[in-house]
Amino acid sequence: MKAVVLGGGGLTGRCAVRDLATGGRFDAVVAADLDEELARAAARAAGSRVTAEGVDVRDRAALARLLDGADVLVNAVQYGFNLAVMEAALAARVPYLDFGGLFHMTRKQLAQDAAWRTAGRIAIPGLGQVPGISNVLAMQAAADLDRVDSMVIRDGWRDLTVGGPEISFTWSPSTFLDEMVLPAQVFEDGAYREYPPMSGSEEFDFAPPIGRTRVYRTLHSEPATLPDSLRAKGLHHCEWKEGGPGIEVLRTMALLGLASERPVDVRGAAVVPREFTLALLKREKLLGAPEGITVNDWEVFDVELHGAKDGRAVERHAIARFPPRPDWHLTATEYAVGVAGAVGAELIAAGEVREVGVVPPERCIPAGPFRAALARRGIETTIVPPEPPLPPPRTG
Repeated sequence: MKAVVLGGGGLTGRCAVRDLATGGRFDAVVAADLDEELARAAARAAGSRVTAEGVDVRDRAALARLLDGADVLVNAVQYGFNLAVMEAALAARVPYLDFGGLFHMTRKQLAQDAAWRTAGRIAIPGLGQVPGISNVLAMQAAADLDRVDSMVIRDGWRDLTVGGPEISFTWSPSTFLDEMVLPAQVFEDGAYREYPPMSGSEEFDFAPPIGRTRVYRTLHSEPATLPDSLRAKGLHHCEWKEGGPGIEVLRTMALLGLASERPVDVRGAAVVPREFTLALLKREKLLGAPEGITVNDWEVFDVELHGAKDGRAVERHAIARFPPRPDWHLTATEYAVGVAGAVGAELIAAGEVREVGVVPPERCIPAGPFRAALARRGIETTIVPPEPPLPPPRTG
């Protein structure tokens, strides 16, 4: 079987490539990237099953050639290209997943459901760490409740690395900057309401080693799908908050206009602030784990649910703890996102994802096998108190 990872040379894509190559499900893995040298580096690190390809996802013919014969596509490119990549995957009739669409793109992707249903193929928007693992765990935590009233997904991070830089980016800085400037979408009483980015701040006690951290509302994909997935249980409040070292710096960068795509004249040359910012971060080696440093950062999410079971009020917390992968030179975020996508691809290839159409992860990924695969990779997931029973394994 053959898996293709678009953006396979990037921060999270290279992890997906390596995880897929070390598993037993795929005979061949293609690391494809606009930067072919990055793709080659990912292939060298991952072993003999991996080949590298240079591809521009805006080139439909090249993308079609790349997808010929593929059994699953993992899309790790910048989320603004998700629709174009989905269209190519649909034309090639290749099952698809990505790492998130930052709410608005996710909703546009969900609108393509009918075409994918007609083709009899699955497309999963947002099967990374957050969104992705967060969605699957939240859905399982709600499974045995009679009613779910509210759900708040909080994410925190902490860097314990000795000798590391004061700031680095372990996820797409372009996406992070969007989160700092676009209004947060909160689901309230059957409708979405916009809140200013970085509003609603609060202190929250995360599981070790994160501890007490200030979190803020930002735009994210979980509220784009979970309210509809839990509509039958009466969910009327759903929101996302995040925080950790560097988030205030990101907000300042955004307020200074460094996320803008409007060119500014600099000595007669038109300079796009966002392109300049991304090029500068790359030059200063602030993308991913620094060379020569043993990374020791952690990330934890906590999904807080309030609802009812058998006439009694229930509060539950679905928690996941994400370690780094220093032997692969990956930070906690890079490792968690890439692994989640790789596990999803394996489940699709194994026939354990039965749904067709454009389906969010909480409605198509079997929680038991998914969590077991994460556990084998050192990612702990818990639901307290108490954890509902896992559904019986599928047969037939």
